[in-house]
Amino acid sequence: MQDIMTLIQDPAAWVALVTLVVMEVVLGIDNLIFISILTNKLPPEHRERARKTGIALALIMRLALLGTIAWIVQLTEPLFELFGHGFSWKDLILIAGGLFLVWKATKEIHHNVDPEDHQEDFIASSTGTNFASAIGQILLLDLVFSVDSIITAVGMTPHLPIMVVAVIAAVTVMLVAATPLANFIERNPTIVMLALAFLLMIGTTLIADGMGFHVPKGYVYAAMAFSALVEMLNMLARNARRRKREGSH
Repeated sequence: MQDIMTLIQDPAAWVALVTLVVMEVVLGIDNLIFISILTNKLPPEHRERARKTGIALALIMRLALLGTIAWIVQLTEPLFELFGHGFSWKDLILIAGGLFLVWKATKEIHHNVDPEDHQEDFIASSTGTNFASAIGQILLLDLVFSVDSIITAVGMTPHLPIMVVAVIAAVTVMLVAATPLANFIERNPTIVMLALAFLLMIGTTLIADGMGFHVPKGYVYAAMAFSALVEMLNMLARNARRRKREGSH
């Protein structure tokens, strides 16, 4: 209790908390895009439940990982060396997660380009399997991002309570934003392809990081923000043309 009171009275702790919350929310954007696309493949009556269940279980998993920080930090120790780069468990997790994202995004892009090829749909036909598959994939990807963000958080603050509060705050934001984002993506089909391109880029970045080629996340998010801005301008232009045609009739 005394340690917590000391943290509350420490301005540096508040700065670390705000920084961590912002970082966790920004990193959560990747997850939200994936969750939105994945759950939109489910029947409408199961989508919101899948989002809430997946994010809630992801919160439990992140808090459990925070309880094993000493083990998580050890994941950065090299296991073997290849091509002059020492690969750690963290690297292998990032590479596996990146390959998973690239594979999923590529399959879904193919399905959107060739909708007649139903065999390329990455979710099975059974509703029960759909729901379980969606939850499993949400947790799998969140594990990848969780390990990366927790290791980053450890480098920013040594205080576990700050990490716990930051994770809870960030996941709460994800929980609130998940449905509006998913609905927006569903209403705007062109956004789907842009979001899939984001996932493809994020997957490639994870693989590069795992291979020892660090790509500053600021560059990635700046590219995503610029692309999103261009798409928003395209949407405004299309709406303006549609209103003009309707007005002329």
